[in-house]
Amino acid sequence: MLSRLLLLLTTFLASTQFDGNGRATGIGVQAQYILGLGIADITGPVVETNMMGYASLAQTDTGLHMRQRSRAWIVADASNSSNRIVFINADIAMGDTGIRRSIVQQLSSEFPGVYSNENIALVSTHQHSGVGGYLENLLPQITSLGHVKQTADAIVAGTVLAVKRAHASLKPGKLSLGNTTVLDANRNRSPSAYLANPAEERARYQYDQDKELTLLRFDDTSGNARGFLSFFAVHGTSIYENNTLISGDNKGMAAYLYESLVEPNAMPGNNTFVAGFTQSNVGDTSPNTEGAFCESPGQPWDGQPCEFEHSTCGNRTEDCHGRGPGFRISDFESNRIIAQRQVDGAKTLMSQSLAPVSGPVKWVHTYMNMSFRSFKLSNGSTAQTCPPAMGFSFAGGTTDGPGAFDFIQGDNSSTPQNPFWEIVKGAVTPLPNPEQVACQQPKPILLNTGFAHTPYNWSPDTVDIQMLRVGQLVMLIMPGELTTMAGRRMREAIRASLISSGVVGKDAYVVIAGPANTYAHYVTTREEYAIQRYEGASTIFGPFTLESYIDKYSSLVSFLAPNATGSPPSDPAPPDLSGKAISLQTAVIQDNPTFGKKFGDILGDVRTSSPYHAGETVVAQFVGANPRNNLRLEGTFLSVDRLVNGQWKAVKSDSHPSTRYEWNRTNTVLGFSTVNISWYVPFSIPGTYRLTYFGDAKPLIGNINSFTGHSSNFTIV
Repeated sequence: MLSRLLLLLTTFLASTQFDGNGRATGIGVQAQYILGLGIADITGPVVETNMMGYASLAQTDTGLHMRQRSRAWIVADASNSSNRIVFINADIAMGDTGIRRSIVQQLSSEFPGVYSNENIALVSTHQHSGVGGYLENLLPQITSLGHVKQTADAIVAGTVLAVKRAHASLKPGKLSLGNTTVLDANRNRSPSAYLANPAEERARYQYDQDKELTLLRFDDTSGNARGFLSFFAVHGTSIYENNTLISGDNKGMAAYLYESLVEPNAMPGNNTFVAGFTQSNVGDTSPNTEGAFCESPGQPWDGQPCEFEHSTCGNRTEDCHGRGPGFRISDFESNRIIAQRQVDGAKTLMSQSLAPVSGPVKWVHTYMNMSFRSFKLSNGSTAQTCPPAMGFSFAGGTTDGPGAFDFIQGDNSSTPQNPFWEIVKGAVTPLPNPEQVACQQPKPILLNTGFAHTPYNWSPDTVDIQMLRVGQLVMLIMPGELTTMAGRRMREAIRASLISSGVVGKDAYVVIAGPANTYAHYVTTREEYAIQRYEGASTIFGPFTLESYIDKYSSLVSFLAPNATGSPPSDPAPPDLSGKAISLQTAVIQDNPTFGKKFGDILGDVRTSSPYHAGETVVAQFVGANPRNNLRLEGTFLSVDRLVNGQWKAVKSDSHPSTRYEWNRTNTVLGFSTVNISWYVPFSIPGTYRLTYFGDAKPLIGNINSFTGHSSNFTIV
């Protein structure tokens, strides 16, 4: 009953004008949409936890560069506000079945009949510098030493809060849509695989990656911008694998830059304008726009471009690294540049008059089991997908994050470089049977994950299939990373189906968002699959994966029609693996201050003998405690305070890219640790400042206690 009242109320609000005091003044012009936007903190444990993206066991976090956020957009049809969608853009590496399940359960419980498994999309920015351990299947848990509940809980709690804030902000508004070209913000990292696509198909495109940034603008009824949702394909790998500070990479940075541009006085996360930089067909894109080069000191190939076909240096992958536009300064500078180029594209569109969006709000969702799924190709022949499997080149990595040992990209041979791996791979996952070998050809199988179920499923067999429609815009919510050409084929096929079936007119605009909901790794074209670079080796359901998705999404187009009702048939939902989750991460045992000190005491102070200037870095070291004791969600581990009229005012937090929070365990047995807080002064605002540290200490016995530490005062001129 309460949910029905809420729906009636929002419909009433959509057709009512208000005076300055919020009082209804009469019936006004009917708005077509009711819009809500929200943002919240999802940052998990910033220390002693493996990071997600590069799958490197050595990449264990030691602090914080910028907090991770979830951003949410709600669009409801004002004429029938039960027709609504929720689009979540989370600063995480990929969507996950278990995370989404928990989000849906909480939202559908709090808003019964309003938000459901069908109309909620969980999309990731695909950044590689976030906290790991949250995915449900075993394979991505291996480097994180199992499931990390604290990470998962933070993502769920923050995402639910973002949606609740969006719901609370619902009010009538308008939508508009446009696109622009963004150059020098991405590069194809597997050009040799792209070149395997038909020449006549490649000739239709100027670039070997998509350069279009698409933007959906959210306005109130007066035309004032409330935010936007943009789609652009570039990997979240600007910050390298050797980084151990939690960050949002280039998409998270872009959102911060735009939001702070609109609301410069708001602390990050406290803004009302919500900027969304969403991932698209990201599979073979890279932000390392300068190309890949050999970093092999003492070798004749040092400093030379990596070998083209296999991205090797001296026949090995480890030394082949992509370079971002700011590589001569740092990967963090490259991150800022790639973010700014996306921001500039969004600014271009936000300054223009865009095409109005009009039409119904619809959605469709189903589950599809990809193991041995048979379907018809467009030529009438039958094709089949396969149970999941990873090829040898999966272990070769990419130029954004090279692999190890003697694995290389582009290895589609049944006799790989080192026969040793053929012998030992059966000890890791079950050896593939002849049917699986034939199905996955020409991929030589390294990890037969679809047949590995101990202690629980290594990879998903069943994926979420979802589309969201807002007027002429249709969003394909994809459970994997489509390559550039795979994405082009997908968009083209679904758009043609939308138009030919009369569901959407010739102004139909289709975008891809992902990896979302379930993480099913990569999706290449069949031609790229045959080359077996990293992306092909990671196309886990075999060579007909893309065609299977095109077939299924096309079959669901009718459910997006204005008067469509009902739901499509569905395969069973993926199993809930949360009860089987294993975690090898040890708990925090105790924190103690060093002898003669208290928590928060200064160990290394700021400079007080002379003032700081723009371009300098202020650093202070404190007696610390483990930040896993309190994630301080919606809060901060630090602040930069400025003395204003005799009162201290926080002007920077741990979400500003100019600050760093770094934790170091100095004695595990005794529980000693230190915290370094640093602030790069980007420009001079003269005054008196201090650094503040907020911590939480866990005694061996008793409750966790909060404390605060301050540096000495310092001046900036």
